[in-house]
Amino acid sequence: MAPFTATTSAPVNIACIKYWGKRDTKLILPTNSSLSVTLDQDHLRSTTTSRADPSFQKDRLWLNGVEEEIKTGGRTATCIAEMKKMRKELVEDLDASAPPLSTYSVHIASYNNFPTAAGLASSASGFAALTASLAALYALPTPPTTLSLIARQGSGSACRSLLGGFVAWNAGELPSGLDSHAVQVAPETHWPDIHALICVVSDHKKGTSSTSGMQRTVETSPLLQHRIKHCVPQRMADISAAIHARDFDRFAEITMADSNQFHAVCLDTAPPIFYMNDVSRAIIAVIEEYNRVALLPENGGKRKAAYTYDAGPNAVIYAPAANMKEIISMILHYFPQQDAFKDPFGLFGTAGAGSGALVAGFNESVAKTWEAGAVKSLIHTRVGDGPRVLGPEESLLGDNGLPLKTV
Repeated sequence: MAPFTATTSAPVNIACIKYWGKRDTKLILPTNSSLSVTLDQDHLRSTTTSRADPSFQKDRLWLNGVEEEIKTGGRTATCIAEMKKMRKELVEDLDASAPPLSTYSVHIASYNNFPTAAGLASSASGFAALTASLAALYALPTPPTTLSLIARQGSGSACRSLLGGFVAWNAGELPSGLDSHAVQVAPETHWPDIHALICVVSDHKKGTSSTSGMQRTVETSPLLQHRIKHCVPQRMADISAAIHARDFDRFAEITMADSNQFHAVCLDTAPPIFYMNDVSRAIIAVIEEYNRVALLPENGGKRKAAYTYDAGPNAVIYAPAANMKEIISMILHYFPQQDAFKDPFGLFGTAGAGSGALVAGFNESVAKTWEAGAVKSLIHTRVGDGPRVLGPEESLLGDNGLPLKTV
């Protein structure tokens, strides 16, 4: 095994308060702060191996076994250059005996254990894994919040995947972006009870990319300006308080309101952007009815689930662990699966989930029963930790510096 190699994994994160719009497109500085839940890497992760070697001719990158061009001045090139600069300043300039890794080219192999186009922000976990891998390779004495300044320049939401649990990305005010970084609101150990069900409605590439969609919204939506100034700051404070208090009812209320407003802003864009489809809206109707029943005084008077949608049709449903069996059964009732759903937490025993059932008092007519495959797959996961440094046996690069997995 080559001496200068490091492998890390990094998690997916799903925002509760959405990031939408940039005030600086080069530095990826957001128009508003955002907040997300980091999901468990045991289920969803990007794994990245970085190697520095004086024999390498140039920086190279392979994603899921396919070599990607590293464009001069592009996001990947920027992240690599920033990490090399940090290695030089924080290690080599202070220790004459340190190997001059900042002068070596790097080979980087990255692999996602989920479909890149499944609407799970693979760029977020990917750039977080890239940054964490180079930080480990370069032995940087750098905290995650500082590293998030670099990951952010690869993909905005990547900065939130550098920390576990519940993470805020502070928008900042400085033109330099030095105050636009991720901070942990609470670790995963603070509220480990939060689970997530991802309903993959479509694994097709979306018609309007997030990058171009954001820019159009910033240029044309009056509602976005109202959201930035009047809605998000209060929601950031309120949802942080709800997390600290482990108040799921309040957490759910804010999460759903922000998701709905984000999609309203997309509709307020000229021309309008439609990320959700009929299946997405049916899932909303089902969760709203589930909460309507839960909010009845005789049922406890508190919400039991929260939906949220990023820039795509796929639903993420957050809920306390105790509610997940009911929620999965309800989703299976309306959205039958072509293959039997095997739950990683064993909620349904060894037989797998059945045909689905509804809670007492549920109005079944809020949505139709869809044909099998309308929701292509279900992923049940939970809140998890930040990037992990892995052992050499998990390396994605062979002794020749080329990927072990190729397509």
